[in-house]
Amino acid sequence: MADATANAPAKKKGGAVKMILLMVVGAGLAGGGFFGGKYFAESSMSPADEVLRLIEETGPATEEMGEEGPMKVSKELPEEPMFVTQYFEFPDPLTTNLKGSSRFLQLGIGLSTQYDEAVLNNVQTHEMALRSDILAVLSTYTEADVEGTDGRDRLSEELLTVVNRRLETLEGFGGIESVFFPTFVMQ
Repeated sequence: MADATANAPAKKKGGAVKMILLMVVGAGLAGGGFFGGKYFAESSMSPADEVLRLIEETGPATEEMGEEGPMKVSKELPEEPMFVTQYFEFPDPLTTNLKGSSRFLQLGIGLSTQYDEAVLNNVQTHEMALRSDILAVLSTYTEADVEGTDGRDRLSEELLTVVNRRLETLEGFGGIESVFFPTFVMQ
């Protein structure tokens, strides 16, 4: 039996220590890679965000010719307030007979304003009174009065005046800036 132990390979000492050391170094590298990746991922922007950031920093640019070819020159944009136009359309069309005619006019009426939503709320609140005023104006028009673009423009201007007058009477402020006809049928 002595011969069997003599031929057996000698056991390596410190195998467990090497294994633990490799595990600690591997965990350290993996943790370092994870936290490094997390740090760089959080601090960088997406390409789209980076482009928007660069545009904001440099502002809009135009090209001018220099000695070496076109060069970018930024220009200041005017600081004008932007107003949003809001629309209101009466839910049902208005129908009335035309003055001195057997024909009738059916209109869809839309209103617009660049003031706040309170103006359109006032229109909705007083819709019945406004419809009545609009019908009163429509009944004074003849076929010839509403034919063509000029006739429609005159009707639009008169309705604008009537609507604002009613709103000023009831609410103290008109605020309607335009009257539109999404539908305009004469039969």
